Amino acid sequence: MTAAQSQGPRVVIVGGGIIGACCAYYLAKRGARPVLVERDEVARGASYGNAGAIVPGHTPINKPGRVVQALRSLFNPLSPLYIAPRLDLDLIKWLWRFARTCSMEHLRRAMDVLGPMGHLSRKLYLEFLEEERPDCAARTEGYYEVYRSEKGLVAAEREAAFISTYGYRFEKLTGEELRRHEPCFKSDVLAGIYAADAITADPYKLTLAFVNAARRLGAQIRQKAKANRVLTTNGSASGVQLSDGELVTGDMVIVAAGAYCKPLLRRFGLYLPLQPAKGYHIDRQYSAPGTPPLRVACLLGETLIFCTPMGEFVRFAGTLEFSGLNHEIRRPRLEQLTRGARLYLSGLEPGPARSEWCGLRPCLPDGLPAIGPVAGVPGLWVATGHAMQGMTLGPVTGYLLAEWILDGKPSLDIAPLSPERFR
Repeated sequence: MTAAQSQGPRVVIVGGGIIGACCAYYLAKRGARPVLVERDEVARGASYGNAGAIVPGHTPINKPGRVVQALRSLFNPLSPLYIAPRLDLDLIKWLWRFARTCSMEHLRRAMDVLGPMGHLSRKLYLEFLEEERPDCAARTEGYYEVYRSEKGLVAAEREAAFISTYGYRFEKLTGEELRRHEPCFKSDVLAGIYAADAITADPYKLTLAFVNAARRLGAQIRQKAKANRVLTTNGSASGVQLSDGELVTGDMVIVAAGAYCKPLLRRFGLYLPLQPAKGYHIDRQYSAPGTPPLRVACLLGETLIFCTPMGEFVRFAGTLEFSGLNHEIRRPRLEQLTRGARLYLSGLEPGPARSEWCGLRPCLPDGLPAIGPVAGVPGLWVATGHAMQGMTLGPVTGYLLAEWILDGKPSLDIAPLSPERFR
């Protein structure tokens, strides 16, 4: 460890997913002394089995028309967006706030923040992949959004035109052009859009790569270490108490525990209206004998199923299910991933799954993450609520927090992401 590292601030980071891993990496790179504490094993939560889609410029979940979609989902348990009917006051409040922000005005304000963050995150990913050369099936050639209906295609073109105003690259392709690139697309795939700026990777291996790189730079990694309480000394954050009573002390604390952040922040008067949104995956060997494999990742537009080649298998991932803080797999929803994919892809025959999984994404009602300091508690920081953009925004979140903590100000204006907006 260098002298600079030994003298830098000791920062306790709660949460070992992509957000916590990137915080540890960029703080260690700047000479701080991160201590990452994870309740389970690192990269085993939402960062383990997601689609591995890094899509800078991706819009938040709050969009015009989403309220109608949410209402319809109450009656369709196979809908990509599903809200399990139940009496839950927190969920009802969340849905009310969500509905109020499903507007074009809010979408523009959100993208004014997320657009620049996406560009910086992509740059940081490319630098990391070049410097660390992780074995994580990373590919930087973008992905296809493909559609079977004119209605779906028109909506996608409209959204691509909007996102392109923030500097992101898209190209419309006919069905014939898509099949020249990917012969596995069926004949009734009408057309699609090529998103050139996307990156795909195995999210578990990529998150582990950030953790291991942080460790090499001097970070301490504590696994099976559940933080029950944030400690304070003279009103300032000074570490965490683990479930076994051990005190992990530091100069400041970052709470980056995804869907499990709320209990750690409540005692400071900060109530983050987080709702866990469940996503699923099935990993399968893809093609039947004699049929072409899927080579480039794709989003199957009407079903919102993301298909990611990961070496020996293809991951079929998707769904946004609001059913509470649990890891129960609803098999009809899981099986819908490959059932829906067969509408678009030839050669995907029924067969055994290599892996079946679900994970919980932390969602805030305005669709934006909460990143920044907690007012009234010096040294206490928050990084959560990234919803479906955790992999996309992981590096930029860690990078900007490292700047903020060590330099006093981040290089991008992320004031709209303040966790204080929910007080």
